[in-house]
Amino acid sequence: MALKRVAIPSPNYSGRGGSSVRLIVLHTAEGARTYQDLGHYFQGPVGVSSHVGIDDTPGTIGEYVRRDYKAWTASNANPVAVQAELCAFASWGWDEWNTHSQMLDNTAKWIAEEADKFNIPIDKLTSSQAQSSGIGVCQHVDLGTWGGNHWDCGSQFPIDDVLDMARGSDSGGSTPPPSAPPSSDAPPWNYPQDNYFGPPDKSNNWHDGHGGGFDNSQIRMWQNQMQHRGWTIDVDGIYGPQSMAVCKQFQAEKGLHVDGLCGPKTWAKAWEAPIT
Repeated sequence: MALKRVAIPSPNYSGRGGSSVRLIVLHTAEGARTYQDLGHYFQGPVGVSSHVGIDDTPGTIGEYVRRDYKAWTASNANPVAVQAELCAFASWGWDEWNTHSQMLDNTAKWIAEEADKFNIPIDKLTSSQAQSSGIGVCQHVDLGTWGGNHWDCGSQFPIDDVLDMARGSDSGGSTPPPSAPPSSDAPPWNYPQDNYFGPPDKSNNWHDGHGGGFDNSQIRMWQNQMQHRGWTIDVDGIYGPQSMAVCKQFQAEKGLHVDGLCGPKTWAKAWEAPIT
């Protein structure tokens, strides 16, 4: 059954400039918890929008920008993307996403409908594919700096389960909750290779969530992943004494250089090393 799309038109859109849609992109709204509230936000002079908003309402989503127009939510990727904002948070863990099976079901159905409309395969793209010429489905994080350098939908979002549901969405069956942990592939390190999370020092390479970088989204992503691994750590985007202490213990456990500074090697191990 097709989704019911409730129109809440946003004035924040423009033409695609002749570009063809090749990406289906998923985001988290990071605030609004209903598609109505999100739509009302996009109706203001905020300079941002999305094509649709998805919450826990069975079989119903909000539609803010028509498919044939460009929504304003992923920077340079906007001309080639059709995009949805989930009324959720990128910091949600696996268990929290499990409690929103209706939202995931709506998301899967929306992906299937957009894939059919634009003749896009329901394939998960890597970051390099999404940022080059790949055709398929990705999350905002996969767009990197080209797409605004965000980290949604978060490391615990069950993208593989949602795509499996989208591929079978015409079967009419019920939607099972996510049942397996996310991929062990580390998200891209979006800083130069000599940069790291750590306190201010005499270099220009540090990022602590307060300065030394233009956002703290990657620190939050790392903290969220470490929390998922079982460490006691606040997911606040601030790389302070607690984060450094966890980092040192993790580095010692995994045979890394122990300095409490999270660089690309420590970052990758947070996803790729076995949980012990």
